[in-house]
Amino acid sequence: MHFFVQRSELRDIYDKVAAGQRISEAEALRLFESKDINAVGAIADLARQKKVGNGASYIVNRYINYSNYCILSCQFCSFARKKRDADGFELTVPEMVEKAREALKLGITELHIVGGLHPSLPFSYYLDFIKALKALDPRLQLKCFTAIEILHLAWLAKKSVEQTLSELKEAGLASLTGGGAEIFRKEVRSAIAKGKESAEEYLDVHRTWHKLGGRSTCTMLFGHVESLADRVDHMRQLRKLQDETHGFVGFIPLAYQPENNQIPVTHPPTGCDALRTIAVARIYLDNFDHITAYWVGLGIKLAQVALSYGADDIHGTIIEEHIFRMAGGPSPQLQAEGDLVKAIRETGRTPVQRNTFYEPIKVWEPSPPATNGPDASAKKSFLLEKNLATA
Repeated sequence: MHFFVQRSELRDIYDKVAAGQRISEAEALRLFESKDINAVGAIADLARQKKVGNGASYIVNRYINYSNYCILSCQFCSFARKKRDADGFELTVPEMVEKAREALKLGITELHIVGGLHPSLPFSYYLDFIKALKALDPRLQLKCFTAIEILHLAWLAKKSVEQTLSELKEAGLASLTGGGAEIFRKEVRSAIAKGKESAEEYLDVHRTWHKLGGRSTCTMLFGHVESLADRVDHMRQLRKLQDETHGFVGFIPLAYQPENNQIPVTHPPTGCDALRTIAVARIYLDNFDHITAYWVGLGIKLAQVALSYGADDIHGTIIEEHIFRMAGGPSPQLQAEGDLVKAIRETGRTPVQRNTFYEPIKVWEPSPPATNGPDASAKKSFLLEKNLATA
């Protein structure tokens, strides 16, 4: 048994996880409230090892925000602009295609595309850019739209959510993003994102997508005005839907960025809080294979530590991230693939390049052979597997 839980008050939870048993909401809250973060991390690390082994993944991707004009005014959002704002933008389809074409030269396998709820762009615009981007390379996986965007597009198209998703899927949409979940509890949601879709609507969009055969990620925005019990309730609802559809491929906790918005937060999420949240997610969300430590919000160094607290993924190269940066996030807008591989290797884990669905594209050796010199990793790929069918 791990040293940190041998005499811990959390010994009973460790034993349940070791036996493959599901923990309750009350036990998840105990984990959040425990002062013994090392024991919580040890339990999460055990759960991670049992679920996915020693691999830690990343994706070579690019973000595109097609527009930051939005009809909503979510209190926590620093990204959205109105038409009167000088720093608002919207991309044409050819501009998006050019960004994607340049990114394909860098070896990306995924485009991650979200935007505001634009007041005037027609539904055809969204279908057109999906088709145009897919035409660049049929292997390119398009991960696009939050649940609230899908509801907005359904309203534009005057069609049901299911019909809207079916058309987008036929055009080339591979996956929905998990953004927009925030915190599901109604009172918290009203305080930070009044006018946004309800928890039930968010979950129903993903449920509908899953029933169409689609897959998606999901998120939780933590560290603002929610309670620890609210976090557990949020994850409870995600676990319940996952039991029903098995359509989520990964969970991404997002640390709240307190700058440039209308929500006063005296104590924004600390590194310990982020690690604990990732760890509890791994332990409680036993029907999720993958937990992502989102380096953009955490910073690459804390994301490395998170790989010992239940995370098995550090997200991607990204190239151009706007939403967290505009909220005051200090991380850079991109990471080179070599830097992500190096960051994973430094933790003793095996780097794995994945696709949108967390399926491996290539697996690297944990570290380069010492005899090859200090920059050998920059000259050789040390692939164990190469060009799998999911590439």
